[in-house]
Amino acid sequence: MSIKLQYICNACGSLSHKWSGKCLDCNAWGSMEEQIIDKKKEMVFNNGAQQTLELLNSDLLIEKTRIITQFSELNRVLGGGLVEGCAVVIGGDPGIGKSTLLLQLITSLVCDGMDCLYITGEESTNQIKLRASRLGVINNQTKLLASNSLEDIISTLDANPGLKLVIIDSIQTINSNKINSSAGTISQIRIVSHELITYAKKNNIILILACHVTKDGQLAGPKVLEHMVDTVLYFEGDHNNHFRILRSIKNRFGSVNEIGVFEMTQNGLKEITNPSELFIMNRDHNISGSAIFAGIEGSRPLLIEVQALIAPCNMPMPRRSVVGWDTNRLAMILAVLVTRCQINLSNYEVYLSVTGGIKINEPAADLAVAAALVSARFNRPVKNNAVFFSEIGLSGEVRRVNQPLARIKEAVKLGFNKVVCSAFEGLEQTDKVMSIKHVQEIKKIF
Repeated sequence: MSIKLQYICNACGSLSHKWSGKCLDCNAWGSMEEQIIDKKKEMVFNNGAQQTLELLNSDLLIEKTRIITQFSELNRVLGGGLVEGCAVVIGGDPGIGKSTLLLQLITSLVCDGMDCLYITGEESTNQIKLRASRLGVINNQTKLLASNSLEDIISTLDANPGLKLVIIDSIQTINSNKINSSAGTISQIRIVSHELITYAKKNNIILILACHVTKDGQLAGPKVLEHMVDTVLYFEGDHNNHFRILRSIKNRFGSVNEIGVFEMTQNGLKEITNPSELFIMNRDHNISGSAIFAGIEGSRPLLIEVQALIAPCNMPMPRRSVVGWDTNRLAMILAVLVTRCQINLSNYEVYLSVTGGIKINEPAADLAVAAALVSARFNRPVKNNAVFFSEIGLSGEVRRVNQPLARIKEAVKLGFNKVVCSAFEGLEQTDKVMSIKHVQEIKKIF
């Protein structure tokens, strides 16, 4: 027979010649999908043309033109705006606001005189018009197309040579007739993405792809999709919270881990220009177990409130619950407080929460977490409206972290009276800045 089958994992892309219920590489259950291979097709190698080599110098250096959008938060995440010919992937949970953001973006750019096309594979054009009417962004210039065929989309793009921006919502719904598999499979996403990105770069078109995510929060489809595009953005947030965070995971034209903060309203997404006030608003200064952390997200300083609750427990293994931080990191801080500071926490349940729905990934939050735990343990609120940042080592020493001056400047700008951190070169001891060397010194704040 000239036809044979192979099986591909839609989670990691690994291949297998027989089906199994679990992928042997990534251990994902029910992820193996059937793929047909034509054995008649043989690889033919043709001699290519000799190419001209270039030197790494400044001759013929062309800077990419950036297009500034009306969303300053989006410009920050993108590294200053959209770059001509770039390919961007934006992922997020269903209903988080991806389509809303993209519709607001394309209508604002059209109003600025840019020729744009919105391609939807999930909805009809009438549904897009209803959403635009609800958001108050309906106009006569934005072009819409409802199609699931890659070949039809490419033909439409050829018929409209003046397009500068194309949005596809979403990439999982587009399929090509070159392969015999349904839309959303690994093979379809790979070939559709490759064809669209190649066409966009050849014609200097900005391509934005909306992408589904798996239950683990990763982009659905092959991992090679993240390598093919220039920028990968994640839209984070909780459906029970009206705030949304747009975070850059990969960016060839800017820094990564930049965040933009939005608020979901009845009229669409609204920018939050000062997120520090958002994450520390409605804070009671007389409550124990609360500490303010001066963090850095990309290049932006951000003040975040960390709350801790310690309750007596008679169980052999007290509960440790964390929201917005690393559970293993909390266990390490608790061990340091017990061993180095002689603070007994073995018979207490510990609950730690980062307010505002944001997740902290940097170790600079150690000192703020320790301050919140000590405050909760002794039921004493933090005095002097203090802000904390620094890493804590296993011996209890307080270590320096990156960009300390930017953190201090943000705290002082928002009116905080005391900044507690590790000593670093260039630090001037003032009434508003106090450096400590060991975690035991944190008791001075109470």
